[in-house]
Amino acid sequence: MATPEFILALREKIGHDPLWLMGVTGCVINDEGKLLLGRRADTGQWAMVYGINEPGEEPADTVIREVKEETGVDAIATDLVCVKSSDQMLTYANGDQTMYMDHLFLCQVAPGGNGEPFVGDDESLSVGWFDPTELPSPLAATTGERLRYVSQYLGNAQHGDRRALFAVTEE
Repeated sequence: MATPEFILALREKIGHDPLWLMGVTGCVINDEGKLLLGRRADTGQWAMVYGINEPGEEPADTVIREVKEETGVDAIATDLVCVKSSDQMLTYANGDQTMYMDHLFLCQVAPGGNGEPFVGDDESLSVGWFDPTELPSPLAATTGERLRYVSQYLGNAQHGDRRALFAVTEE
């Protein structure tokens, strides 16, 4: 997976020190109610499409771009499900440390757009649509967690509450 140029430039200045990044995740569901997943080249796990915002890029634009780049599917973002900060520092094989704030979007296939997934870049080994009751293995823990947020959000929406989920730390 290619590291964006802006991160490479930052890493030249800060080395492996912790870097806070904005990320997005796309929970893409098609008209049959199937979930779009990709088997990641870096972990071998099945996961929702996710990525990081380029400087100045809107989060909804980022999720649409990432879905297209990784799966070939034309998506639209319909709902902001939640905004969640990571509580763990990730340390990559090269020593880089990173934490993320994720914006989880509910997405659908764009009207008139491509809905047939294909591996679009080197970040995925395979991509496809899956019935939510029969998900492939191994499934990324983050995808399981995000599916629980989507379920909670959709349950709330059925009762008229379409507000995004977020956490507040009590003092």
